[in-house]
Amino acid sequence: MKAERLEARITVQQKRTIAKAAALRGTSITDFVVMSTQRAATETIKESQMLALRGEALEAFVKAILNPPEPSPVARAAARRYKRRMK
Repeated sequence: MKAERLEARITVQQKRTIAKAAALRGTSITDFVVMSTQRAATETIKESQMLALRGEALEAFVKAILNPPEPSPVARAAARRYKRRMK
């Protein structure tokens, strides 16, 4: 059930363009606007979340570079094997 209403003032040219696009899609202007707006909103939210995740990942990366953990015993053994093979 649709209970909310959204209104916007647009130019004549904008309405013509939207009407043409809606006709090409075989939908009403209202359905086209709702579908397009929903798609744009979803994409905007997704991009915002990706940027936030990138920021968190970047922060973790920088912290790891500036304060690297001690190598584990497995990593130390692998380094010794590598050095032996390279001799």
